[in-house]
Amino acid sequence: MRRPTVIYFLLFFTLLGVFLFQKFRAQPADADIADIAVTFAPEDEIEYLFASENGAPKSIHLESSTGEIVELARNAENAWVLILPFEAAAEQGSSEAAASQITTIRIIDRLPDISPKDVGLDAPQHKLIVKFTNDVERIVDIGVVTPTESGYYVRIEGEIMIVSRSAIDALIGLLTNPPYAETLTPSPIPATATETPLPITPEAGAATTETATPTP
Repeated sequence: MRRPTVIYFLLFFTLLGVFLFQKFRAQPADADIADIAVTFAPEDEIEYLFASENGAPKSIHLESSTGEIVELARNAENAWVLILPFEAAAEQGSSEAAASQITTIRIIDRLPDISPKDVGLDAPQHKLIVKFTNDVERIVDIGVVTPTESGYYVRIEGEIMIVSRSAIDALIGLLTNPPYAETLTPSPIPATATETPLPITPEAGAATTETATPTP
């Protein structure tokens, strides 16, 4: 038998052996398949400071320990107006953005065993009072920023927790920049230049009031 023929036979039987091994090898049981299946743990559910069933904010009151205060509320026409520091028309876009910030305050952690004094809640720096469309009112004491500067310590209904910082910062900013509606300021009227009166030229033929000096 020639050498190329031997090589072909060896290659044939090798491929046949691989085929038979793949065909008749033991199949894993269903239980084994279940064991090796990749499982995905469900993601942690995001929890917000104010539940959605409260409805939408209809008034927002924020005050600081240093005496600054701002309050927004919806009027009978469902438009935002400023109540404090004094009554005025409100810029609707900024006011609505503040209301949206209320609904995005996330709870990062709950701290049942922490002392209020340790997180600035024995004398809160700010207080937030929100009334919702279902007439529920929520009062939130705001303490200091967390050591990682990613959140604020707050207390609501006696419970201390950490909440997301960005929304709280945006609301605190209302104290120094209330959303007043822009009003048109009239331009100053330029002073009118004083005109110098022109000398009056007597008309031709008009009588003169000078007295002629008689010739001696």
